[in-house]
Amino acid sequence: MLRHKGFPSRLTGTDFQFTIRRENKKGATPLIARERFADRRPADRRADEAFLGALWDYFGDEPFERGNLDAGRLSWLFGREVVAAEEPFDSESYDALLRIDVGRARAAFPGAIDVSDREGSA
Repeated sequence: MLRHKGFPSRLTGTDFQFTIRRENKKGATPLIARERFADRRPADRRADEAFLGALWDYFGDEPFERGNLDAGRLSWLFGREVVAAEEPFDSESYDALLRIDVGRARAAFPGAIDVSDREGSA
């Protein structure tokens, strides 16, 4: 399992986890597209936005390996802002490749993605 060194392990000051410490010997928890309802708690929405912002800061629009990223947190974004970057996609693999769907991510969390930062540095 690839460890994304320097990636934040959690949302500061909370118990919202972004990474896992060790590989599950039974295999990776499958990624599923979780339904986000309009009545979600503001803290949950902040955690989603912060996680997406961390993904953007760390990977940008490039494909990335799932590695030690938390399956639960990824599942809140999976199928919308974070999509499979390979076919066939194995949702139970730590080696699975994902990518940010920039258009959908900016629409859902405008404060998390600043494309001008990436374009200016290229």
